Amino acid sequence: MISSSPCLPRRFPQASVPQLLLWERGLAGFPVLPDEVTPDWLGAILGTQVSSVRWEPIGTGQVGDSVRFHLEGEGVPPTLAGKFPAADAASRGTAVQFGLYRKEVEFYRQAAPLVDVRAPGVHFAVVTEDGAEFCLLFEDLAPARQGDQIAGCGIEDARQAIRQAAAIHAPSWGRADILQAEWVQPPENLGATVSMMYPQAQAIFRERYASSLEPELMDLCDGLAQRAAQYFQRDAEPRCLVHGDFRLDNMLFDVRGGAEPIAILDWQTTTVGNPMNDVGYFLGCGIGQLGLDHEGELLDLYYAEMAQRGVEIDPDRMTRDYSLGILHGVSTAVFSAAFVERTPRGDDNFLSMARGACSLALRHDSLSVL
Repeated sequence: MISSSPCLPRRFPQASVPQLLLWERGLAGFPVLPDEVTPDWLGAILGTQVSSVRWEPIGTGQVGDSVRFHLEGEGVPPTLAGKFPAADAASRGTAVQFGLYRKEVEFYRQAAPLVDVRAPGVHFAVVTEDGAEFCLLFEDLAPARQGDQIAGCGIEDARQAIRQAAAIHAPSWGRADILQAEWVQPPENLGATVSMMYPQAQAIFRERYASSLEPELMDLCDGLAQRAAQYFQRDAEPRCLVHGDFRLDNMLFDVRGGAEPIAILDWQTTTVGNPMNDVGYFLGCGIGQLGLDHEGELLDLYYAEMAQRGVEIDPDRMTRDYSLGILHGVSTAVFSAAFVERTPRGDDNFLSMARGACSLALRHDSLSVL
């Protein structure tokens, strides 16, 4: 079965009657590979005639495959972006096990209209009931500058990202319609499952990267694996919506040739939780040394942005949550490295994430907080 509630595009005109009929019928046979996207199918989605379409890969994601479509036809956008299940079986299996594809589709359907974050406008969003197949069709935000986890960023990019974090957290703060939605809840017994899998992930991570990651940082990774049950089975009251993978590779800067400063992509890890999971993650594994150098400034900016949006946060009360949020970067680097497709860029990426997160965690003695 296909989950097929209508998904009205953001920042686009209202969907036409034919589009809504397509959504409501469930779109049996919707494309799950770029090659399956045809001019006729696109024409039905856009409510116009598309004469030709071709595609090229874009992005650096390893859990889903993203492409740019080039369209020809009267009154059609010249390009659109699309996202599909990963071609790699290991990455695809991990995504299905943890419900990542379903989360991203449902974020665009249900949460994107309720928060202020700049996410791509969506023309089409469908996922099968088992979460194994999906299709997303977005506005193309090019020309834009792709964030690069390995290359890092400047301080102004980091400031824009922190403002977007507040644009996710503040509008969803304490909202029952978001926090209690079925689609955003973690899978049952997720903490226990990850606790059992995590030491195995760390063993793989150590085997691969022991000669590349500084010994004191690898020791911290080992320490988190030894405390996996404490970390992953904590009881934490959900406060707001969190992105879950808030780092440079999932951001675009100078969107539409500089018309907009930033957009946030890749909502597969969306969940409800503590905002410091995104903030600590970004300052640690997201921007590395820049986060170490400008930590105080960026934290102050975040608190100010939240206050401007009506959410007053006491920094002293958030100290513990921030320390644990930093560890989210460590665990994501380790777990992802072990259970998604291995690539040369992926190796550099996971090392960058781990190096930044572990360095910030050592500064705050995050393991002791557990």
